[in-house]
Amino acid sequence: MSEFRKCARTAEAAMRSVFPATPLQLNAHLSARFDADIWLKREDLTPVRSYKLRGAFNAMRKLRVSAPDQTIFVCASAGNHAQGVAYMCKHFDVQGVIFMPVTTPQQKIFKTQVFGGDNVEIRLVGDYFDDTLAAAQTYCSEAGAAFLSPFDDEDVIEGQASVAVEISNQLGSAPDHIILPVGGGGLSAGVRSFFGHSTHYTLVEPEGGMSLAAALETGAPVSLAHVDGFVDGAAVARIGDKTFARLSDMNLSDVLAASEDRICATMLEMLNVEGIVLEPAGALAVDALVDVADQIRGKTVVCVTSGGNFDFERLPEVKERAQRYSGVKKYFILRMPQRPGALRDFLETLGPEDDIARFEYLKKSARNFGSVLIGIETSSPQNFEALFRRIEQAGMTYTDITNDETLGQFVL
Repeated sequence: MSEFRKCARTAEAAMRSVFPATPLQLNAHLSARFDADIWLKREDLTPVRSYKLRGAFNAMRKLRVSAPDQTIFVCASAGNHAQGVAYMCKHFDVQGVIFMPVTTPQQKIFKTQVFGGDNVEIRLVGDYFDDTLAAAQTYCSEAGAAFLSPFDDEDVIEGQASVAVEISNQLGSAPDHIILPVGGGGLSAGVRSFFGHSTHYTLVEPEGGMSLAAALETGAPVSLAHVDGFVDGAAVARIGDKTFARLSDMNLSDVLAASEDRICATMLEMLNVEGIVLEPAGALAVDALVDVADQIRGKTVVCVTSGGNFDFERLPEVKERAQRYSGVKKYFILRMPQRPGALRDFLETLGPEDDIARFEYLKKSARNFGSVLIGIETSSPQNFEALFRRIEQAGMTYTDITNDETLGQFVL
């Protein structure tokens, strides 16, 4: 057994004094859909609803041995890492200073404080994470505190590998195929280092933050010029140096991109069909099943659902994006004659399953035509073909703006 595997097993055993192993559940719905044995490793069911407390636990556990006088631990995070660190500060009865951006939602600040209690101090610094990180690192230098990286640390990677230890124990062997989400790379580096070549890997990144794919293409970690922050648990601009060292021999074809809108459809499916609440990053592995359907047929597959810290205030946005992805909701600008009866003419073009979700019109004087912003929901994408044909036959013109990102920022 390799030294890494021994250390990962030691870390996993030590964790049992803090929280139980998360379930590995055979999912009948997904198994039937993809003609495979699909198991979900439910990291969304840890005490902080993500796997992040594993790495935080292992890093703090080892520091308390190597530097017993170290009593102040620091992190910079707006999400799951902050909650994991806070939980472990309370467990080890040490002090934690957690730096979060000023823009962090109040719900995340509240949960972090609840997990850490009197053992943590939260400092809101900077509008952007880079500013928050710089402040945390400056504080560490001045106060002699220990900085806990969210992913780019060997002890953190080792702690995240405890997920693989549990899968091995629960399944009795390595799965044929394992699907993992990737942000900074701590989870994927740890699991892959534990299982080695005994299983096939699919790593999934959000389309708006493919830092691992970029690093594989160039041969070294690079910083992305732009990151879409919707999948906040995995939207990382630069893969870690240490994590990339463990992932650098991945085949680029096994690193997939998941569109943010499709992830929303997967989140809703898991919520409505299975009653499982996943955050966007937590749904990445399940979302990728459709991309590897031909590879996994008849095999034993594990999807790691990495987190369930979902703020239900975001549910309307998730539903909106899911509907647009599936093609059952569209927005368009209708050019309509400014005459009595024109609105009635448009309404008569609607089919029995077409529902108006949005309608904005302001009559302009001295104009023959006016523009109307319309949102339509329907039961099938094919209904729009018939609707647009009827609109044209009625002598009206339209512009579909559903996928226009620039207009969407202002009107959708």
